[in-house]
Amino acid sequence: MKLLTPLRLLAALSLAGASLFAQAADVTIAYQTTVDPAKVAQADGAYEKATNAKIDWRKFDNGADIIAAIASGDVQIGYLGSSPLTAAVTRKVPVETFLVATQIGGAEALVARNGSGINSPQDLIGKKIAVPFVSTGHYSLLAALKHWNIDPSKVTILNLAPPAIIAAWKRGDIDATYVWDPALGVTKENGKVLITSGELAKFGAPTFDAWIVRKDFAEKHPEIVTAFAKVTLDAYAAYRKDPQAWLADKANVDKLVKLSGAKASDIPLLLQGNVYPLAADQVTLLGAPTTKAVTDTAAFLKEQGKVDAVLPDYAPYVSAKFITH
Repeated sequence: MKLLTPLRLLAALSLAGASLFAQAADVTIAYQTTVDPAKVAQADGAYEKATNAKIDWRKFDNGADIIAAIASGDVQIGYLGSSPLTAAVTRKVPVETFLVATQIGGAEALVARNGSGINSPQDLIGKKIAVPFVSTGHYSLLAALKHWNIDPSKVTILNLAPPAIIAAWKRGDIDATYVWDPALGVTKENGKVLITSGELAKFGAPTFDAWIVRKDFAEKHPEIVTAFAKVTLDAYAAYRKDPQAWLADKANVDKLVKLSGAKASDIPLLLQGNVYPLAADQVTLLGAPTTKAVTDTAAFLKEQGKVDAVLPDYAPYVSAKFITH
């Protein structure tokens, strides 16, 4: 064994440290298993190419965990629903919403298990409903119960992450769930949809998913955030230009299946179930509409005892400055 002199050892360690540093991710991005056209750009490495950054993509099961990772500084950019976003900014986590990823329609729904005895909303009373707490599904479930004049205390609401929901569903431990894919696809196999988030939006409880960024990272690297937004919106435009042709390309569907876990046969319906806003829409959305939606969500979460207070102004947490069109 060759012994290194202290100087050589120091040089070797410095080189090792430098190479380790060079390989370290420039940005860590939290994504979820939602089905959207930008997953194709993610699979193709388009974000890395456009940002010139080394990206560490981390999969999360829910927005609450993403908020914790962003608050700790482990993650710089994250994808989450309007409910966990609202809970986070109400607690003044230093983030900006820079892109409305999707306005949720049929891609999230309340499903009752066949054989559970649930044929109408009132049958939910006394039953076990699973949902990831502080998710858009949780917000939508509470909004649905309110719409049907059902006291939430009359049902048992269980806090389960989507993988645990799938397992509990298969065991028959739960009667219903408000969830998204891939869990939604599993539940639909032997369940009945009672209401979708798209239907709830018409009753005054809209939900959306968004991309957010830590404010300190956005200030240091605005070009990365801008490039990230452009890649996402280009992917949306490619899909919206001709959805049928886009879906006919098997490579697109395969990439979505790989990153979302959804079934290939469910992809068309899931994409049709959401609205993917283009650049021109984003400039409008990332202003009063998103600020109002977050304010309304905060008021609802306070009413439900999920947050302590509603901020006087949510505008500082929403920005259209990274949108180029």
